[in-house]
Amino acid sequence: METKIYAVIDTNVIVSALFSISGQSNPAAIIRKVVDGTITPIFNEEILAEYKEVLSRDKFPFRKDDIDWIISIFQEYGIAISETKISEETFVDKKDVVFYEVALSKEDSFLVTGNLKHFPKKPFVVSPAEMMEIINAAMLGGGKILSETRAMYGRGVYGNW
Repeated sequence: METKIYAVIDTNVIVSALFSISGQSNPAAIIRKVVDGTITPIFNEEILAEYKEVLSRDKFPFRKDDIDWIISIFQEYGIAISETKISEETFVDKKDVVFYEVALSKEDSFLVTGNLKHFPKKPFVVSPAEMMEIINAAMLGGGKILSETRAMYGRGVYGNW
């Protein structure tokens, strides 16, 4: 069985991946997993607009071609969500709400972020390192992590995150 994991990727993960010179960082590995089809990115137009706006900021040295490439990868390999579930959670940064609500809108999806403290502490909100552990566990376990209740959302294999 092929491992297929659905995930909303927070903008900070993409920024970190693009800054990774060696390409060996967990954020860079997350992007590679999108390209190889292991992770199916979940997004909506608001998320794509944030990716473009943030990555295009003057403080970042990213080339327009790289920004366009990363956005096209998400569009090509991902799933666009047009209607999202509304969350009753409170957020310090209102721009984080859309990432959380899109993750809630696709069953068995994760939210991968480098800023765990910005989101409610939920099992489906994971760091890039945790996501890589989940993927590795799924690959070792025959790709069934999302069909096993105790391992779903990162629980079970490595304890409760």
